Amino acid sequence: MLFDPDGRVWVGDRIDTPGDHWQMPQGGIDEGESPREAALRELREEIGTGKAEIIAEHPEWLKYDLPPEISARIWGGRYRGQMQRWFALRFTGRDEDIRLDTHIQEFETWKWENIDRLPDLAVGFKRDIYEQVVKAFRHLA
Repeated sequence: MLFDPDGRVWVGDRIDTPGDHWQMPQGGIDEGESPREAALRELREEIGTGKAEIIAEHPEWLKYDLPPEISARIWGGRYRGQMQRWFALRFTGRDEDIRLDTHIQEFETWKWENIDRLPDLAVGFKRDIYEQVVKAFRHLA
């Protein structure tokens, strides 16, 4: 969860799915990488900037399951969901530092959003995770 100086949260609209599919940056942990290192790397890979500092870590691993119709077609059908470790980060750059035209572009557009709106913007199968993350990090907004 990337916070701007006004306490709003960065969300991007996914490029690979038609319609509004807003989400926060997320991704996997590479072999030999800590969750903290992965969070900063994924931020650079997905939104084109590393201008952020970690300010909090969710105390638990959070899990979501993919609906069967989705799990069959993504990740080669090898995975049914994800276990995630969430971090709150403070953005230390300017909006111009965010570049969506990364190596493998994931987002079509982006915006800063009020933290309380995040669960409503999330796809249904991620809504519970977003509610937990909002509850844990709301005080940082």
